[in-house]
This record gives sequence, C-alpha cells and structure tokens, in this order.
Amino acid sequence: MFEGHVNALALFGWYATAEQHAWLTKQLDRGAWFGVWATEPPPGVRIATDAGESRLQGAKHFASGAGGINFAIVTAQPDTGPRRIVIAPANDPARTDLSAWRVRGMRASCSGRYDLSDLPAGPVETIGAAGDYDRDPRFTAGAWRFLAVQLGGIEALVIETRKGMSENARADPIQRARFADAVVAARTAGLWVREAAIRAMREDVDAPAFVQMTRGIVERAGLDVIEAASRLLGTRSAFDGVRADKIIRDLSLYLRQGGPDHARDQAAIAWLADDVWGEGDAWW
Repeated sequence: MFEGHVNALALFGWYATAEQHAWLTKQLDRGAWFGVWATEPPPGVRIATDAGESRLQGAKHFASGAGGINFAIVTAQPDTGPRRIVIAPANDPARTDLSAWRVRGMRASCSGRYDLSDLPAGPVETIGAAGDYDRDPRFTAGAWRFLAVQLGGIEALVIETRKGMSENARADPIQRARFADAVVAARTAGLWVREAAIRAMREDVDAPAFVQMTRGIVERAGLDVIEAASRLLGTRSAFDGVRADKIIRDLSLYLRQGGPDHARDQAAIAWLADDVWGEGDAWW
C-alpha cells in the first residue's frame, strides 16, 4: 500500500499542475492515502466524451486498497492517442467488489475490483500529457519500488528464520550453511536494489535495463530464502499466527509481478549490446 502511495506522489511530482499540487497538499494534510491502479479487465477503462464533458467508463482490478484508500491514480484510454492519468476517488463501497480477492497472502491489501464508470475525467482530474504514465525511463525503472518491498519481505524472513532456528539447527554445519546462503541471497538482492534505486532516481538512460535485471535477482533471492526458511524452521514455518508463515504467504504472492521472463530477456538484450553496469569491458 505504501509503495502505491509513493508511486502516486511521484506521478504528481513529475506531471501535476500547480493547482493540482495545491489540492494534493490539502488532501495529504487531511491524512489522505493514494494508490495507483493500472491493471484492468477487458475492455479496459476509457475516457468517454459527450457534449464536451469527459468521464471514465470501465473498472480496474487488482486495485490495492479498493474501497479503503481515498484516491487512486488510474490509467484510462482516450478516443485517440496514448492513455492518460486520471485522479479518481477510491473509497466508495458501492463501487468496490472484493469477492474475488481470495488468495493465500496479502488479503489485507484488499486488491479487488473498483468500478470507475461515470467519474469525471476533465482537465482538473487529468494529470500530465497523453503517454506520460508509460514514459521511460520512469515507467520501467519505477519497478525499483516494488523490488524494495520484496527486499523488505526477504530481509524480514531472514530475521525471523534466525530467531526461530533451534539449537540443534544452529549446531548443524549443513543447516548453518543453508542459513548462510539465505543471508548471501538477501544481501546480494539488497546491493542490486540499492543500485537500481540510485539509477532510477537519477533517471539514467540505462536504468530500465538495470532494474529489469534486478527483478530476476530479487525474485530468485526471495524464492531461495523462502525455501531456506521452510527447511530451517520446519513445520513451525507453516502454522497460523507465526510471523514467518505470514511473511512467506505474503512474499510468495508479491513476488508474482507481471512479465518476469520478458523483463529478464530485455535486460539480457541490453547487456549483450553494452555493459549496463558501466565498468567497460574489464570484467568480461
């Protein structure tokens, strides 16, 4: 939820008008929470204009915080041109459907369906120009934010594993080696995420490729640490109410971000063309 809020504020910072910034300040002073909803069932969300008045038509799904957060930044397709960014109220229970959000982890995120039909999409509600949401390097490199969230889950699981390891496990060199592997995986992911964040915030031209490569590294670290925790803690890692179990369930779902194989392939293409890390040919 916090990642979505940060993403929304970044979009305001990049593309909003002075008037929209003033409105945002008032909402934040009142404690408002924002999200970003881009995923949608067919036929998607569009902007319909009738008699000079523009309104949204359609719904978003996997809309985190649906019915609970105050506002969402949503993507919508106009009649012509690239999609636009629209501010929409997000806390109407009548527009919210959470019935399909039946998952093992992250249930508290309430990532359901939200009907946006007939909400205004005029100049006041529309941020930036057509295509701004998908503009690189900001769009692709922005994945560093969910990588940071994944990393937090990975690090928390290593901590819980360390706390929960029995004395027998601590005395076993094989188990210690497994724990060491988990630490290395988490620290390696952390170094990549830190570098990805720096490059994304600088808006380096190679930031998208670097972040795309980092996605696979963090996913692999998450899966390895989940397996290590399950082995090191045994059945204790699977009981309701145990923090390690909750982290594993939430992290297992959150690691399932869209298009991981495509992202890694695009990163490989970029690395084949040039050393994205930026150290020249010395390390080859």
